Amino acid sequence: MNLHFDFLPAIAALAVTAVIAGIKIFANAKVLNYRYSATMNAIGCSLLFSASANATNGYFMDGVGPKSQSMTGVGIALPQDSLAAATNPAGTALVGNRLDVGLTWFSPDRGARIRGNLAGADGNYDGNGTSAFVIPEIGYSREISSRWSYGIVVYGNGGMNTDYSNNPFAAFGASGEAGVDLSQLIVTPSLAFRPTPAQSLGIAATFAYQRFQANGLQSFDNAFVSAQPGKVTNNGYDSAHGWGLKLGWIGQLDEDFTLGISWSSKIETSTFGKYAGLFADQGGFDIPASYGAGISWSASSALTLAADWQRIEYSDIGSVGNSLSLLFQGNPLGADGGPGFGWSDVEVIKLGAVYAFSDTITLRGGVSHAGQPIAGDQTFINILAPAVIENHGSIGAEWRTSLGEWMISYTHAFEEEVTGSGSIPAAFGGGEADLTMSQSIVRFGWSGGF
Repeated sequence: MNLHFDFLPAIAALAVTAVIAGIKIFANAKVLNYRYSATMNAIGCSLLFSASANATNGYFMDGVGPKSQSMTGVGIALPQDSLAAATNPAGTALVGNRLDVGLTWFSPDRGARIRGNLAGADGNYDGNGTSAFVIPEIGYSREISSRWSYGIVVYGNGGMNTDYSNNPFAAFGASGEAGVDLSQLIVTPSLAFRPTPAQSLGIAATFAYQRFQANGLQSFDNAFVSAQPGKVTNNGYDSAHGWGLKLGWIGQLDEDFTLGISWSSKIETSTFGKYAGLFADQGGFDIPASYGAGISWSASSALTLAADWQRIEYSDIGSVGNSLSLLFQGNPLGADGGPGFGWSDVEVIKLGAVYAFSDTITLRGGVSHAGQPIAGDQTFINILAPAVIENHGSIGAEWRTSLGEWMISYTHAFEEEVTGSGSIPAAFGGGEADLTMSQSIVRFGWSGGF
């Protein structure tokens, strides 16, 4: 098994150190003890690591933390740990004083098939040169008073990875292994306020650090296709970063029903200069805005049901949403308003359940369905990013002990195929590219109160 675990440069560690320093200013004297310092040091160390993968709802992870993941990402109106601020910062006010640590083993199975191509590219292509990924996450929350709470979450937002040992673009002049590797790391410090016992409001800053590399794309690295030849492929890793904002609200309607709303702004990041001839707008790769609403219902003393609706605005990001057809309208790769991956906006419906089996064991489960971001006429370029998953199913269990809460979850993303329809341009020999993907996700977690 080829396991992938990335080391992020010192710039990310410096960023989180600044965030932690700010939190310390607001912490009271009781918090500034050895246990607090150890917690903050753990958060800082966790930032140094992240993994890249093809995430599940497009290139966004469907949930953060094993409790949410056990329910296919449900959490807008049902915060269950300090990691909840990644979904809705209002949840920071409702989870108490706690530390949550998670580790995800992520295994996507992605591939492509080319058929009817006159350039000789027909064949089946396996993109699983790297078959599994490890993704850490950590969250911390603390009550300042009965009304105010703060927290910080460090997690992987998602990404894209393909690794084709048999290059699907070789017939068009490419050489070597082909693929891309995009990873996104998010640091979210949050502040939440409870104007009444039944209402909470949250705000969070979002620092995003991402890095990218592409290999084996020489077919597109020329003056006929790219605005900046030499900045398309095989240039090693490049990095970008930026800031965004999260807002959220959670309100308890009565003893049984709770509603939630969350919004995450678009994160305008710096550009990938080494790949300014590949991504639209001279290497731009901003992170799209997303927003959603949720509801939870305490059906009984032991059973809680919850549902979320989420929308991710991929089409607003030129390098992601612009169609490849722009290439044949005089707009080369890398140009302002140039071609992208042709992704549509995605809407996701998530349903989940929590069942208190006993005083020490809690069971969770969920299903979700996402819209398809990749149309049949955009599959050729998306051989690099075949994020076609639509349906997920999850289960999980939690065991509470004197040493904290121990959790495990499993999610299966069911195999999906998108069949090409007019997908390969005539300039590349025509024909069709078909994409397939399935995924398995195992998440482990530990939580402790402070």
